[in-house]
Amino acid sequence: METKPIIIENKSLYRTLARVALPIALQSLITSSLNLLDNLMVGSLGEVDLAAVGLSTQLFFVHLGVMFGFASGSSAFMAQFWGKKDLVSIRKVVGFAVLVCFSISMLFFLPAVLIPEKVLRLFTDIPEVIDLGKDFVRIAAICFLTLGITYPLSASLRATQQTSIPLKISAVIFSINTVLNFILIFGYFGAPAMGVKGAATATAIARLTELCLYLYVIFVRKNLLSGKFGEFFGWARPMVTRILITAVPVVINETMWSLGMATYNAAYGRMGITEFAAVQASNTLNTLFILAIFSLGDALLILVGQRIGMGQMDYAFALAKRLLRIGFFVGIVSGGLLILTSRFIILLFNFTAEGQRYALFILCIYGAFMPLKVYSGLNIVGTFRCGGDTRFAMCVEVGSVWLIGVPLVFFGALYLSLPIYFVVLMAQTEEVVKIIICRMRFCSKKWLNNLVHDM
Repeated sequence: METKPIIIENKSLYRTLARVALPIALQSLITSSLNLLDNLMVGSLGEVDLAAVGLSTQLFFVHLGVMFGFASGSSAFMAQFWGKKDLVSIRKVVGFAVLVCFSISMLFFLPAVLIPEKVLRLFTDIPEVIDLGKDFVRIAAICFLTLGITYPLSASLRATQQTSIPLKISAVIFSINTVLNFILIFGYFGAPAMGVKGAATATAIARLTELCLYLYVIFVRKNLLSGKFGEFFGWARPMVTRILITAVPVVINETMWSLGMATYNAAYGRMGITEFAAVQASNTLNTLFILAIFSLGDALLILVGQRIGMGQMDYAFALAKRLLRIGFFVGIVSGGLLILTSRFIILLFNFTAEGQRYALFILCIYGAFMPLKVYSGLNIVGTFRCGGDTRFAMCVEVGSVWLIGVPLVFFGALYLSLPIYFVVLMAQTEEVVKIIICRMRFCSKKWLNNLVHDM
């Protein structure tokens, strides 16, 4: 008996994407735009200041990776429970995610406050960069604790398809952070010109405000996620076990990936201030495109995860295939735009001619590899995770970064002493390996698993 082909109606799909993915994309765009503005403002002070902030944020980058990892792993359950309209179980997952994320955040908060100099020495050996960066790390350390709560809450709103709420909160935080940056970095309206310390202070105030807004919207305004205090606790052992089995590989995945990116930057940071400043500016611009595109990964996890929770496996596979195709096309267009606009955007930074040349070459490399990065990223962040195939996703991501990317970067940077743009090109080898493995795994359908069918 022939299987009926799955028909996905385009208009309905695009309407759903507009409702779910577009707010996530805009939120990601706001977040990455904020990083761009931070870098432009600090970068106007000079290459040393930009390098100091860039290296100081590496610990925060690793922390975000861990938060994203556990929140993403938990989101698979939230999305599948949303398919069953089981709000009680969603609240329990949210409570457990907040507890775990906040506990992990404490492990980052303490060294950032107590020994920021030692933290920075992991990433650079340039004394002036360490001296400028230590105050940034200590002042902004409060962000670890706030994000330990806001990240799981944001993930729960997305998983229940309330994506406009995190978008609105991000828009408010963007405005606050931008205004405070302007005032505190440069000393306007009677405030002292604090430079790098001003950027850290603005970020800390904005993140505290963000936490207050999430708590107000969910619990004071009585969002559908709101419930009695006890509903977020009292976890059954089977639920905790299953969440940990699924989420821990995601945490390891994101932690090791973030550490891998930080290790890349540690290699770049030892090549010189101009080289690292060029990489920092290029990464900020590249992230502006990548985060917006990866909103499709969140949408894929939510929409496909919902179908898996409803038991519609064939539809889930067909939907994932369509979303991956859309993502690859968007990656081609975005990569081309990045290459075309790179020459003009680089002029916004206060770089030397050599720094501009480095950044231009690096951005062209990022643009050329963007379609590959998007396809494998959507599989790892969206497809595999929504179906609970997190262990395989972890092996692909961690293996490609640490067995291919990191050795090649250190070999090129410290042994061969190649120009920075050649070293960045060597790092992209991991993307070629990842896309081949991800394509094979997707077609095998081994990633399709219903995580909540008996819960």
